[in-house]
Amino acid sequence: MTLGSKIAWDDTVLPFQLDNSDIRGRVARLDGVLDGILKQHDYPPVVEALVAEMALLTALIGQTVKLRWKLQLQVQSKGPVRMIATDYYGPSEEGEPARIRAYASYDADRLTDGAPFDQIGTGYFAIMIDQGQGMTPYQGITPLAGGSLASCAEAYFAQSEQLPTRFALSFGKSTERGVKEYWRAGGVMLQHMPKASPFAKGAEATGEEGLLHARDLVDGEEGENWNRANLLLDTVEDLELVGPRVSPTDLLIRLFHEEAPRVFDAQPVRFGCTCSEDRVRQSLSIYSSKDIEKMTTDDGRVTADCQFCGAHYDLDPKMLGFEAKGTDGDAD
Repeated sequence: MTLGSKIAWDDTVLPFQLDNSDIRGRVARLDGVLDGILKQHDYPPVVEALVAEMALLTALIGQTVKLRWKLQLQVQSKGPVRMIATDYYGPSEEGEPARIRAYASYDADRLTDGAPFDQIGTGYFAIMIDQGQGMTPYQGITPLAGGSLASCAEAYFAQSEQLPTRFALSFGKSTERGVKEYWRAGGVMLQHMPKASPFAKGAEATGEEGLLHARDLVDGEEGENWNRANLLLDTVEDLELVGPRVSPTDLLIRLFHEEAPRVFDAQPVRFGCTCSEDRVRQSLSIYSSKDIEKMTTDDGRVTADCQFCGAHYDLDPKMLGFEAKGTDGDAD
């Protein structure tokens, strides 16, 4: 395979269900999406790894959002990597791809030689869902804990949704001979069906920092099913997760053939940004003419750059600011 050659299951999320375990899940493979995200920036390797992990989690979680909904994952921390933000835009119509974008903010001089998660200090992991105009956005947060962003996401679902959740992820640069290095990522998400949730009301938290853990939410037969599925997932190898030789359906058969896996339609995902000159103008319209004047460069222009895709906007300050909309130049 050469860079740019497309495999049928690249940049897709395949939902599935384990009928014998009452567990649902998704298998994700990201290739061009990660390339689209990371080529916009010159991130150090540890930051690239965090963005790759966050984008993979976003694809796995986002597959459940409805048409035209927006999912956002965000990390805010006091560490060298101050913020990671990802957006997942649900398809505008059935059959169309979803879109993902991501970026990170960091202090280069504070980065260390440690593991990627070591670059994140105390802070929080947040998930937000925007259902569209007229609807109140949903937001849930959990502390950063567990040694990985995947562990933070698992803690979020246990704590905020009372849903036992498990992620197995693999991501990194492909180093095939004669081919330029590029990022690939793959992962599996398991989630116990919602009927397990009522048990959480009396659950004792055993997770880090007193948070609920997936194992705290199931007992009895449900607990046995959950443990069995997790033991099977523990056997997965990194190369099986990222491909390119093992398709998502073959992976499910390898791991869970005794659990009667049933697959549904795969969701394609693409890199995509929603920035535009109109959106930039709209965001600047809240400022007064005096504020706009402070933003104006020596060349007499107002410039803005999109953090997600790197697009550069060069605008006429006379067309910006809410005061410019008044007939006499004063604020309305």
